[in-house]
Amino acid sequence: MKQKFTVLFDLDGTLVDTAPDLMLAHNHVMKKFGYPTKSLNDLKSSVGKGAGAMIGRSIWSQAKKELTSINEKVKSDMTDEFISYYGKNILRESVLINGTKDFLNWCKNENISMAVCTNKTEHLAVDLLKKIGIYDYFEYVAGYNTFDYCKPDPRHLTTVIEILDGDLKKSIMIGDSETDANSAKAADIPMILLEDGYTEKKSDEIYHNHLIKDFVGTEKIISEYL
Repeated sequence: MKQKFTVLFDLDGTLVDTAPDLMLAHNHVMKKFGYPTKSLNDLKSSVGKGAGAMIGRSIWSQAKKELTSINEKVKSDMTDEFISYYGKNILRESVLINGTKDFLNWCKNENISMAVCTNKTEHLAVDLLKKIGIYDYFEYVAGYNTFDYCKPDPRHLTTVIEILDGDLKKSIMIGDSETDANSAKAADIPMILLEDGYTEKKSDEIYHNHLIKDFVGTEKIISEYL
């Protein structure tokens, strides 16, 4: 039997534009704990690294101004509050990236294995995918806490490919940031990069084999690998 092809997807900024809801949750936490809120553009660069990293980056910028260090207990409490609030407001303004549903349907019709590799907490990733209506397309969802490692560790990708009984030589990663790209590069699999992702880096500074603005027409790229 011919080995199936595997497509791995990031979630935030790749399948779903989650930034507006992440910003709402982030700024809720900042206000509650007495820190300055941030704009959408300020937050986009830290979304792909997980909730803890996003909160840590925000309070570190304030700590530097005050010449103090980060209180890890406060950071932990803020992260817990973020996850709790975000979980209750996960689909207020988030929307699918243009062309996502059509591309997923095409992959399904081509018998392509699909999985999500995200630095979002696993239960939040599953909940979002279900509520936005695309969960059933994926054979596996690996979140920030699914394994003992996460992106940019390449094992986040390679372990999922192994679970799907896939082949590294017949796999590709689709993401929007250097976190996705660095994991793909380390795993030695091709990378499709979405423009204007949740990163402060420019596209030409991030490893990729193909650059797309959304999923419209992306099946043409995948067809080259089948």
